[in-house]
Amino acid sequence: MGEGFSEVIHVPTRLRICSILAEVGEAEFGVLRDALDLSDSVLSKHVKVLEQAGFVTVRKGSVNGRTRTWVALNKIGQKAFKAHIEELRKLAAAGDLLEP
Repeated sequence: MGEGFSEVIHVPTRLRICSILAEVGEAEFGVLRDALDLSDSVLSKHVKVLEQAGFVTVRKGSVNGRTRTWVALNKIGQKAFKAHIEELRKLAAAGDLLEP
């Protein structure tokens, strides 16, 4: 694989998370969970992996007295996601060259 390929991002659920965050910038945890049709625990696990890789920023705050969590694709994550998508495009284009 090329240098832009990310094993962390390539996992389908994390690829979907990054795709959504690349579009919206930041999403509330519950909104992201519902959009992806995931359980809290599954989303939390994948967000943690992305956070440990340095790709997302997680912040907590209070809305109407209730604690909320927001997840954002940070600059490092944006760069990694774009590079990963570009690498996938290259792979797809190479596959097209093999077609008769």
